[in-house]
Amino acid sequence: MDIVVASGKGGVGKSTFTGSLISLLQEYGIAAVDADAEAPNLHIVFDVKEWEQEKEFTAAKTAIINDSCIQCGLCDNVCIYEAIYVEEGKHKIKQYLCEGCGACKAVCPVDAIEIRDTISGWIRIASTRYGPLVSAELDVGKPNSGKLVTEEKNIAKEWVKQGKAKHIIVDAAAGIGCQVIASFSGANRAILIAEPTPSSLSDLQRVYWLTQHFRIEPFLVINKYGINPGYDGIERFARENGVEILGRIPYDSSVPKSLAAMKPLVEYAPDSPASREIKKIAEIVAGWL
Repeated sequence: MDIVVASGKGGVGKSTFTGSLISLLQEYGIAAVDADAEAPNLHIVFDVKEWEQEKEFTAAKTAIINDSCIQCGLCDNVCIYEAIYVEEGKHKIKQYLCEGCGACKAVCPVDAIEIRDTISGWIRIASTRYGPLVSAELDVGKPNSGKLVTEEKNIAKEWVKQGKAKHIIVDAAAGIGCQVIASFSGANRAILIAEPTPSSLSDLQRVYWLTQHFRIEPFLVINKYGINPGYDGIERFARENGVEILGRIPYDSSVPKSLAAMKPLVEYAPDSPASREIKKIAEIVAGWL
């Protein structure tokens, strides 16, 4: 099974839930994928202090101005990213803004601009007591987050082929952008996390339609249940769209304490209200494996 945990919105407790779920299902051979390349944090939940492997991921391009530049300024005129500036009478490129589109090279009359490969980010691997973990981090201002996540998933799939794991659980990024689309690629089921607020409902609707586009069966977990008494928007949406609610996790003050302790919630506070509900959800998910 390839299961994606997604939310469409940040701050709803997705990584906290995913960490506890993997902890409870570790006997089933889970490969964990932290697919939030812009803000990875699953390694914090698993108390990863150092990485066994770390490699650069090169998928982006960047422009370089060499010494043959005649300072005509044509490149500056065509750069829509405003990556070119003048310092001490010379044209230079802000690497964190450059998208490597090549427009500057196309207009340069003396061929003084080169387009080179550049590092997009890093892929990191660790063995945890819950199973293997692959994480990634996108470099500041770099594109190709979707390609980075795809490479992560390929690593996890290779672990399954090699017998190092049997199933994959992906902790997706917030939103519905490239990273999330890459997370959904090849998935069997999606667990959507929402909190009982209108804002979360809006983002839940977007990520739900993404699951429909990819024909992935969605399930719903309502986190921080009870923080907005009387609001039934999330549950009404689930009923109207035939989405099964796996569980309702109550707001629990043990959650931030477990993060500070760098432990999955179900280990830090196994008898807390939230942990008890996550255990019930894990029993359902175990039936999928």
